[in-house]
Amino acid sequence: MPSFFDTAIIGAGLAGLSCAHELRTAGHAVHIFDKSRGVGGRMSTRREEAGVWDHGAQYFTARTPEFTAQVLRWIADGVLTEWQPRLVVIPPSTRGSAAGTRRYVGVPGMTAPARYLAASLPVQLQRTITALRRDGAAWQVHSTEHGWHQEHYANVVLAMPAPQAAALLQAVAPELSTYAGAASMTPCWAAMLEYQSDPGLPFDAAFINQGPLRWVARNTSKPGRGAKHCWVLHASEDWSAAHEEDSAGSVMHTLLEAFAEIGAPEPTSARVHRWRYANIPDTDTTAPGMLWRADLGLGLCGDWLHGGKVEGAWLSGRALALALAASHMPIPQNAGGGLHQYK
Repeated sequence: MPSFFDTAIIGAGLAGLSCAHELRTAGHAVHIFDKSRGVGGRMSTRREEAGVWDHGAQYFTARTPEFTAQVLRWIADGVLTEWQPRLVVIPPSTRGSAAGTRRYVGVPGMTAPARYLAASLPVQLQRTITALRRDGAAWQVHSTEHGWHQEHYANVVLAMPAPQAAALLQAVAPELSTYAGAASMTPCWAAMLEYQSDPGLPFDAAFINQGPLRWVARNTSKPGRGAKHCWVLHASEDWSAAHEEDSAGSVMHTLLEAFAEIGAPEPTSARVHRWRYANIPDTDTTAPGMLWRADLGLGLCGDWLHGGKVEGAWLSGRALALALAASHMPIPQNAGGGLHQYK
């Protein structure tokens, strides 16, 4: 049987890694699973011979004292730095410009802070967890690659997009599944462009408030990205949702046309990526921060529970870890319990 401190964390994005790091600091044993080939989730960097692209999160900010302190530690450890791009808004507007905003990026890629956290944690990659089951007072996990894992866990943390969490919880925690299933998450199409020479645009990044694009950025303008001329385009939330199932070729054609309209030449090469669960509505002010069921030993964390930003993901994972660690005595399986929400 496992010790009470054994926790399986499903998802190695920033929320899951933040949760795991906080639990390890409190003396708990953790085991992290992720279906991808690397950690970081949407704090992602794609590296190819043609160049380097941060095709997920473009940068992040720090507003709370807790996350600001973490940012300063990452800067001191050399995995984060401030990014000061020549930023414009098209058409001209005050929306998105936020003069004085400090924007931070991982070095040498957006994955760097996540990789730094993961370096001291037991992470199993390419483990697609497809089911959970209760075995007495403990949990087991099932993966596509290995079937039912023999290890038993006192607690399970789901650090993943809401729709994926809802599907995984349906058979074992219907209340949590219903809550996660009601959360709205929308996609984002991202394009990665390579140029043989500088395309000559008079900015490093731009918020676009017209057409299918929402954001474009010269990835090379970020520290540590090398000298190749690489650009990232993000489609708007509404356009991505309306064209979620379009072909990659169709999406690429539309985004390149929109980029050309603001002065960009034809790239040497281009590729696209669809983030199926990328955004939560800006109007969602009811996010509880995280969810923890001590009676079941089940928790949920992620940016969708804490405002949808990188900072929210880190805060959500940390908050869940603190709540889990506070539940330091096992609770009988059939004890009464409720849905606990923490800001």
